[in-house]
Amino acid sequence: MANSEPVHILDDEAQLNQITLRVKRAHGQMGAVVRMLEEGRSCDEIVTQMAAVSKAVHTAAFMLISSSLRECIADPSVDSEVVSKKLQKLFLSLA
Repeated sequence: MANSEPVHILDDEAQLNQITLRVKRAHGQMGAVVRMLEEGRSCDEIVTQMAAVSKAVHTAAFMLISSSLRECIADPSVDSEVVSKKLQKLFLSLA
């Protein structure tokens, strides 16, 4: 059965590029966490790196939500109230 909820795909190439760079950075940081674990590095160092990964991922998600919200509100063909509620739910899932 098809999903009847509104779906939004971000069109802003500049924002997509920024978000992609943040996610790639987080991916690299996660690789560093794996190496640190394998090398037997200190808990402090590993947790600090994990916090950086978490922040990068959350920042990318917040950027995606805010950019999507901006596009949806500006698009007269979109039911902005429905999309806003859906994006708010996504935002709260990150809290």
